[in-house]
Amino acid sequence: MRGYLIAVFFIVAGISARAQHYKYIDSTKISGTARYKRQVKANPDKQLVEIKQYIPTIVLDIRYATTNNFMHRRMYQQPKAYARLPVVKALQAVEADLKTRGLGLKIYDAYRPYSVTVKFYEMASDTNFVADPRKGSKHNRGCAIDLSIIDLKTGKELDMPTGFDSFSRKAAANYPAITKQQFANRELLKTVMQAHGFKVLNTEWWHYDFNGWPQYELLDIPFSAL
Repeated sequence: MRGYLIAVFFIVAGISARAQHYKYIDSTKISGTARYKRQVKANPDKQLVEIKQYIPTIVLDIRYATTNNFMHRRMYQQPKAYARLPVVKALQAVEADLKTRGLGLKIYDAYRPYSVTVKFYEMASDTNFVADPRKGSKHNRGCAIDLSIIDLKTGKELDMPTGFDSFSRKAAANYPAITKQQFANRELLKTVMQAHGFKVLNTEWWHYDFNGWPQYELLDIPFSAL
């Protein structure tokens, strides 16, 4: 009997631990690995693909795989960037466009498991900068990219109004009190991204949503399962 009760305890505890990820939203709205695989089988465009494999020249600076982020701890176990297949194809066009100008993309973040969004919200619940888990993030759909532009000759980032993940007013996509060069660089990024199917988030100059994001489900799949 005692062994039975212990087994029941651990089963319930495990269910409760998993449920913590979904306390802000109905769990049926979040796709795990099995459901995601069924969705991809029905529609191959829903596949999450590794961006670097499709765009070898792209530079990655995956901050959440380090402690250099607002959480001050590693949120990802691998420094990788994934996105839905059509999103990555659109990024290929952006990278090709920038290359003609001697420029390229640097990615800070892309697909983000829903459970990580919950952790962000519980640390910093300002929804101007952190997604409300009741709605989920476009990152959770594999349809948002955090990025900037680099000079291909030097490898250095172009001067932007703030660094990545700044929680200041200057991070806004249309904040006016910046230098002429910062304005030009920010607008170049905006123009090129918009030309290839992305829209900037008003509060973050580095955050771009793929225009077709409503077609894709919220996901909570670790990188190790991709």
